[in-house]
Amino acid sequence: MIMKQILTLITALFIASFTFSQTPDEYFDSGSAKYKLKDYKGAIADYNKAIELNPKYTDAYYNRGLSKAILEDYKGAIADYSKAIVLNPKFTDAYYNRGLSKAILEDHKGAKAEFNKAIELNPDYADAYYNRGVSKDNVEDYKGAIADYSKAIELNPNEAIAYYNRGVSKDNVEDFMGAVADYTKVIELNPNDANAYFNRGLSKAMLDDFRGAVTDYNKVIELIPNDAIAYYSRGLLKLILGQNINGCLDLSKAGELGSEIAYKAIQSLCN
Repeated sequence: MIMKQILTLITALFIASFTFSQTPDEYFDSGSAKYKLKDYKGAIADYNKAIELNPKYTDAYYNRGLSKAILEDYKGAIADYSKAIVLNPKFTDAYYNRGLSKAILEDHKGAKAEFNKAIELNPDYADAYYNRGVSKDNVEDYKGAIADYSKAIELNPNEAIAYYNRGVSKDNVEDFMGAVADYTKVIELNPNDANAYFNRGLSKAMLDDFRGAVTDYNKVIELIPNDAIAYYSRGLLKLILGQNINGCLDLSKAGELGSEIAYKAIQSLCN
């Protein structure tokens, strides 16, 4: 009986020792596994434990920041990226992701500074150039944005979104021919990008290529049959081209789809 009690105590001691002997790395690995399974709250809990056991666990802070960002706790994510940077001042991805969180919080000046640092540490960081371009766009530095999108494209020539955003920035500086070229590249990479056709139509209209613009709006409507703005825009262009009946029919369709401005245009242009 005594022997059994002793064995029971030894077994209990072994189980207790095993239960509480997880290392920081084991918690980190567990958190990373949960992250991959999209259990971000569970991942955070494990990263918390890894940090509790090792307060200088740089990657745990960084990964916890990634999890918090996905859960839209951007301020918490920034705090974790900042801690990771304190522990490793050359942690390029921590600067980059801190920039992303700041951008989402509309701190575009702060975001640009983070992307600057990421690029300083890695001059070939295409995503950092792209996102710095977005931040510059948001503060109306369109020429600076174009330069950054151009660098991102140089590093990654098949990144359609960089061409698209560069096209938008070129429109903003009235480089409509350049914008048309960028939207054309987007369409080459993604033939079903309705936004690229729509914006290319706008740029063509600014260049007085009204027929080309109508062709692009035709494609938008083919891709999105209930796009009221595309019908409205095509209707106005057809009126400019003297296609009055078809133009007014497009304006009427836009009105049916919910465009109030289309009915106002009909009153002034179609009666």
